[in-house]
Amino acid sequence: MSQFTTKLITCQIDHKKALAVLIDPDKNNESVSNIAQLCEQNQVDFILVGGSLLSSSNLQNTILSIKQHYSGFVYLFPGNEMMIAPEADGILFLSLLSGRNPEYLIGKHINAAPLLIQSNLDVVPTAYILIDGGRETSVSYISNTKPIPSDKPDIATATALAGQLLGFKCTYMDAGSGALNAIPAELIQKVKKHTQIPLVIGGGIKNAQNAVDAYNAGADLLVIGNGVEDNSNLIVTISNVKHKLNNQILSQNL
Repeated sequence: MSQFTTKLITCQIDHKKALAVLIDPDKNNESVSNIAQLCEQNQVDFILVGGSLLSSSNLQNTILSIKQHYSGFVYLFPGNEMMIAPEADGILFLSLLSGRNPEYLIGKHINAAPLLIQSNLDVVPTAYILIDGGRETSVSYISNTKPIPSDKPDIATATALAGQLLGFKCTYMDAGSGALNAIPAELIQKVKKHTQIPLVIGGGIKNAQNAVDAYNAGADLLVIGNGVEDNSNLIVTISNVKHKLNNQILSQNL
C-alpha cells in the first residue's frame, strides 16, 4: 500500500491528525531550505511540492534541496502532466472532480500515465475537489473550472462519495492558494460523516483556530502553503495544534 495512504489510514484508525506543508518553488526559491528545516524540527508528516506555473528545473532542484534538510516523505502536487520528478517519493495523481474540464479530469492523466508507470514514484489516486474560498484562485483560473460553493455541503459530499466509489484513495478538498476563507467546518464534517477514505483539507488555513476547526470537523491531514510563504512560523503554530490534539487522544486511550 502507498506510504501516503498508509499513514492517513493509520491516522484514521488511531483518531490522530497529520500535517503537510506545500512548497511552490516559483515563490520560495530562497527559503526552501529554511522551510524544510522547520518541517523537520516540527515533525511535519509530508512536504508537498508543486504549483500552477512550476518549471521542471525548479521542481527537481527544490526536491533535492528539501531532502538535504528533511527526512520525511516528499510528494509531488502537480499542476500539469509535466510536473514529474524521480527525486520525489511519490505523487498525488489529482483528478479535478469538482470541475467539468475533461483535461483535468482525465486528459492530462493519460499523458502522464506512461511516464508514471515507468517511474518508482508512489502514485496516489486523489479525488481533488475545489471549494470556494472567497476569491478566484490560480487553480480555478488555469483549469477553467468553478469551485463548489462553500455553503453547499450536499454537493461537496456527493462529489466526494463519487470519488470514493470510483476508487480514489483519498479526498483532497482545497479552497486554493491565497483563499480568503478556510473551508467551513460544517462542510468538512458532512463529507467526513458520509465517506470512509482519508480526508485532506487545504487552503485558507491561516491560524491555530482554522486548524482546530478543520481537525475537529474530521480532517485527517491539513495542508498549509500560502500562509507559510507570508509567515514561516505558521508551521510551528499548526504543528503545535496537531501535537496537542494527538496527545489528548493518546491520553484518552490510556
